[in-house]
Amino acid sequence: MIAYIALGSNMGNRLAWLKAAREKIAQLSEVTLRASSKLYETAPYGYTQQADFLNAVIKVTTTYSPHELLEQLQQIEQDLDRVREIHWGPRTIDLDILLMDELKVNEPDLVIPHPELLKRSFVLVPLKDVHPEKLFEQTVTKWITETGNQVDVRLAKEEW
Repeated sequence: MIAYIALGSNMGNRLAWLKAAREKIAQLSEVTLRASSKLYETAPYGYTQQADFLNAVIKVTTTYSPHELLEQLQQIEQDLDRVREIHWGPRTIDLDILLMDELKVNEPDLVIPHPELLKRSFVLVPLKDVHPEKLFEQTVTKWITETGNQVDVRLAKEEW
């Protein structure tokens, strides 16, 4: 199964947190890292009284079920000192499952595709790097244009 995972950080050494998370994901027994997006810097979303984020998306193949993958990602967040004090607040690392093949999951603890996916340029822009195909019957580029906030997403690093 192909999964796309969003990574974000806005505390401390943001790049180090993203690298550590990507490495831990790649080391999971039932995951193979296939591609990494470029790295982007973006203003905070929701709660705006915090530092800018570094964001990326990775493409993986996995034999984990959606819930097993979520559990693994939440453990990685915990291992990397993720604290949930403020909704949409500062964090060392944030890992979100965006897509898993064509699966649709709508449960209290997990929604796939990610419910905010099409509203967030800071996710769509890096997603386009690793998922250039159509997304829900239109191109990712078209979705980015429709969010209206793509100018807030700045290229930070080609490779990381």
